[in-house]
Amino acid sequence: MKTIVMTGGTAGFGAVAAKRIFNTQDTRLILGARGNKNSSIETVPLDLASLSDVRSFVQMLTRELDGTKIDVLILNAGAQFGTTKRRTGDGFEATFAINHLAHYFLLRLLTPSLAKNATIVITTSDVHDPKQVPFGPKELDPEALAHPTDKSQGFVPGIRAYASSKLCNLLTARALEASPDVQINGMRVIAYNPGLTSGTLLFRAWPWWARLMMRVASSFRPVNTMEHTGNAIADLGLGKAVPPSGRLYASLVKGKLTWPDPFGTRAKRHGYEGSVDSKCPNGRSVGTGIRGLYVGRALSNQGVGACKAKRTGKMKAIRVHAFGSRTLAKSAPSVLGL
Repeated sequence: MKTIVMTGGTAGFGAVAAKRIFNTQDTRLILGARGNKNSSIETVPLDLASLSDVRSFVQMLTRELDGTKIDVLILNAGAQFGTTKRRTGDGFEATFAINHLAHYFLLRLLTPSLAKNATIVITTSDVHDPKQVPFGPKELDPEALAHPTDKSQGFVPGIRAYASSKLCNLLTARALEASPDVQINGMRVIAYNPGLTSGTLLFRAWPWWARLMMRVASSFRPVNTMEHTGNAIADLGLGKAVPPSGRLYASLVKGKLTWPDPFGTRAKRHGYEGSVDSKCPNGRSVGTGIRGLYVGRALSNQGVGACKAKRTGKMKAIRVHAFGSRTLAKSAPSVLGL
């Protein structure tokens, strides 16, 4: 029996994937969601807008699993808002908190429960790349993402926040793949880009004229159907689609999975490569390389110690925070985004 845990499985292409996985023989699917209209699928309550709720979800899930390891973890849930004015109860901008912080925290808490050779799929997007879309991030300032002070009017700040959060997801997948846990236990990490998808609810916060522009723009770009995107992420989770050696980025183009390199020279050009060489107050080295993004007080309040280390390299605004807890320190360099 294969055990699969998934977020973002109650609506959109995630619901298509969840149905497909649920109907797969010898597979147990557990969804993390605020609610689920499909009562036949096992669901554990989860509100990604609350870090304390993420911890509660993990505790309830652990009891449900009763020692069973997770074979597949699919982190698919996402949100996009019309502005960056919305805050979570932890005080973070909602897009950044839901799309990146909560999923990263969930990933770290569930790492001890992952089976050997487990598969982790994290949904990202090609909007992370400014070559693809004009609002793609050319730099990241985690503090500004967590607590934006942008006074710009309209929906553009909200779009940019979403694009930046998707870059955070991609960097998380990349750093996770290089982590000792993954390397030692033979885990597979995949960053999934569903591409432009018809019928998605992500644009519901946009004004009508912006949605109209998106529909016009879609006529010049390949558009995937909900069935395409849902079945693709299901295939990735079920192991029916496997990345080529050295690749982790699965990009759906015209209904077919491709495996481009999303980093290449762009990583060096924009400073995603660099180094951190610092120590936490407890003396543990946080290691080197770009391994993560902002965590803030909220995770410390959840019982996870944090220490700051300023990254060297071109992206001077990036700060990484190393977890100081005993469990997470075993996965050194244990810093946010890994």
